[in-house]
Amino acid sequence: MPTRWFFHHTADDPLAFPAGQGALKLRLFVPAGLQLSCTVIHSDRYDSPGREQPLAMERIGSAGAYEIHEAVILTSTGRCRYVFYASNPEGDYAWYGERGTAGNREQAGAFQYAYVHRSEALEVPEWSSGAIVYQIFPSSYNQGTLQGITDRMPYLHELGVTAVYMTPIFESPSGHKYNTSDYYKIDPGFGTAEDLKKLVDEAHRYGIRVLLDAVFNHSGDTFFAFRDVLEKGEESPYKDWFFIRSYPVSQHPEPGYETFAKAEVHMPKLNMNNPETADYMLAVARHWVREAGIDGWRLDVANEVNPGFWTRLRRELKAEFPELLLIGEIMHASGQWLRGDQFDGGMNYVLREAVLEFFALQSAGPARFMEQLLHIEALYNDQANSAMFQLLGSHDTERFLTSCKENGRGWDKQGTALARMKLAVFFQMTYIGIPMIYYGDEVGMEGATDPHCRKPMVWQAEDQNIELYEWYRKLIALRKQYIILQKGAFRPWFTDETRSVIGYIRRWEQDKIAVLINNSPNTYQLELSSVRTDKKVLTDLLSGLTIRNSGKILVELEPFGCMLLY
Repeated sequence: MPTRWFFHHTADDPLAFPAGQGALKLRLFVPAGLQLSCTVIHSDRYDSPGREQPLAMERIGSAGAYEIHEAVILTSTGRCRYVFYASNPEGDYAWYGERGTAGNREQAGAFQYAYVHRSEALEVPEWSSGAIVYQIFPSSYNQGTLQGITDRMPYLHELGVTAVYMTPIFESPSGHKYNTSDYYKIDPGFGTAEDLKKLVDEAHRYGIRVLLDAVFNHSGDTFFAFRDVLEKGEESPYKDWFFIRSYPVSQHPEPGYETFAKAEVHMPKLNMNNPETADYMLAVARHWVREAGIDGWRLDVANEVNPGFWTRLRRELKAEFPELLLIGEIMHASGQWLRGDQFDGGMNYVLREAVLEFFALQSAGPARFMEQLLHIEALYNDQANSAMFQLLGSHDTERFLTSCKENGRGWDKQGTALARMKLAVFFQMTYIGIPMIYYGDEVGMEGATDPHCRKPMVWQAEDQNIELYEWYRKLIALRKQYIILQKGAFRPWFTDETRSVIGYIRRWEQDKIAVLINNSPNTYQLELSSVRTDKKVLTDLLSGLTIRNSGKILVELEPFGCMLLY
């Protein structure tokens, strides 16, 4: 009989978005726990009613109070009209369209995706799907110079990373360099423009891409335009480059202008609504790609800059450099910037919080962790998910190993910290998106938040955690070897709340890899439903162990152990 359930869908990203030529991906949120089967009934917008075709939707999993169901509509015309039908095993059902829930399709109405424009699809660089990024804080890495970083390219190549992202390197009076004095000059402490070119050339020789950090939300108070405003006040031709509150412009006791964050006097906020300011900064972004051959930009405080500037920057840079990667630094949900007109991906701090909860703090169990993974993935379209920087830490966070040592369940937090860190790295390297390693994490560096997380890189072998380094190398090599781990979809397999064990699947075309994680100090034997029917024997890619597959598989997971079954 007809009933009324709560559904959620809009004909807009990330619930409806282009997923390739002539393809429209749909997501529907339905109440959890009702065992609903969902179907989307669709047709061309101009077809006569009754010509619609049904397509069963795939249940992805539960994200807490709601479940996610997905389907991909194939359309030759690009015009889509669709309505959803849901039913439970007892025979209750409901229709859902843009007019809401109803007992029949006519009263529910139909969603309209007017036209699947190819230009609406977020197109990310071809190389990004296989990327593994290594973040460097330049002043803390090998002599604190660009030449020092260049000299370590063999080390980065041996580790296996395929891209390097450096925090700002342009002239600035500070150590962090986020208050830029001259956007066209490398800070003398780091070297010269020629040193940057050599670094990029050497990186490319090893197959490593290079991304720089651009700060277009604010400049430094030593930036020529702001110095002019301080000197000339309202007579300055650059007064509209900033948000000046009053004249004469004062810096103390409170700045008479907008700044980054809370009264950061040395970081005046740039007015990117002003065409001259936007022209200048766009020329900066273009200059370093042309002159040094860099492969991408990480864009600081991207959520506070006029979105119109980012749209223009993407359009103009991508027209000349289509394989340029654009990553926005947004420390919260960033879907509105990742819809094809601004960035390719973002710094996924939201995911980091979930990973921190499960592995370091151990304040969340497997069910909560899996729900968070599905919820976070549903915040973005597939293309954006593939280009997210999946980080465990950065120059703005506590080191992950430190978080593990200071938190966790049980009396032996210090003793289990490394094992939990290794599990988090295992998850990072077997999950979707672009893994991002913060320099030194691979050798066990520790430290609280800034400035302790920015200590000089540890190079002496006796001070490095070689076990952790080799773990990174092994997992990076496996990720690079198997395209499933680079491009495959993520699907839940199971969660075992009492044992603190999770399983998930990476799926690419008809191929699958099953992932198991035991986030507990106990050994467990588990009998699981197999995820593959095409193989009689599965192999753990980590250990080489073979497991008989006959519809059921029997596995033994060591304390804080993991498996990669293929």
